[in-house]
Amino acid sequence: MTASRDKREGKRGSANASTHQAFEIARERIEPGTSRELDLPVARLPTRTSVDLPLVVRHGTRPGPCVWISSCVHGDELNGIEIIRQVLAATAKLDLAGTLLAVPVVNVFGFIHQSRYLPDRRDLNRSFPGSPRGSLASRMAHLFLTEIVARCSHGIDLHTGSNDRANLPQIRADLDDPETLRCAEAFGAPVMMSAKLRDGSLRAAATKRGIPVLLYEAGEALRFDDDSIAMGTAGVLRVLHSLGMLESAPEQPASATRLVEKASWVRARRSGLARLSTKLGDRVAKDDVLGILADPFGSTVGRLRAPFDGVVLGLLNNPVVNRGDAVINVGQLD
Repeated sequence: MTASRDKREGKRGSANASTHQAFEIARERIEPGTSRELDLPVARLPTRTSVDLPLVVRHGTRPGPCVWISSCVHGDELNGIEIIRQVLAATAKLDLAGTLLAVPVVNVFGFIHQSRYLPDRRDLNRSFPGSPRGSLASRMAHLFLTEIVARCSHGIDLHTGSNDRANLPQIRADLDDPETLRCAEAFGAPVMMSAKLRDGSLRAAATKRGIPVLLYEAGEALRFDDDSIAMGTAGVLRVLHSLGMLESAPEQPASATRLVEKASWVRARRSGLARLSTKLGDRVAKDDVLGILADPFGSTVGRLRAPFDGVVLGLLNNPVVNRGDAVINVGQLD
């Protein structure tokens, strides 16, 4: 049975309440103009301790879209938790249209262990659509898809870089879809990229259901990055505004979102210590030296060069690299 912690905000817009129905999820009814915190049961630990999926449902006073915002599908990617907190704070007293489902920690097991993966080393973002009788990852994916995604018209999934890598704030999505493109432009990240769907990913499972999804990548794992969080919070609020859920939102950035045609990782041709001379967001030209590879005494053993004109999308923060390691991600701009 679903446990719930009531945090009702008091009904607003009572004139609309009679025509705007209650929102139902996990056998709970959330009345118009109220907010509720729920815990969706996931599993039990060997100690019999219950593990739950935390969820905030903010049901508006007026009809509108239903949007989910999720974070920590990879348990060590933390920026999204703070983005969701700030989005909820910004919408706490507003006259919301539609319904907002906020899930700050999807991969609860990975979050507890500060790990990208589940205890059996499965990647939750390669386990969708899942199954109620499969592995732990498969069961969690099925729960999220049936209880959250299936109720929504749009989704925003928040991520960071992984494996010691940091990402420039960016949107990855199916930009060939007009509605997804419209939402991506409203988000206002520095760059956006039309990314292929990966089998087993949350985005692929939602897209197959006809649900537009934005994937926001920014910052690095196990860190709060203030700039990435600020951009992400403003972007989510702008998307909600573009969907008619909010009456106002932060202004668009002075620089319009740029489209990345393709991206390529610059890989180390020799092992060594990477000394980078570029940073996230830098514009680069083909064959520019973006850093060197050196031995422990400082002697240069190789150079890292831009494969084409573009912008730096991602960097490896760990200076110790082996031959073949991906070090710098460069995106080619439209």
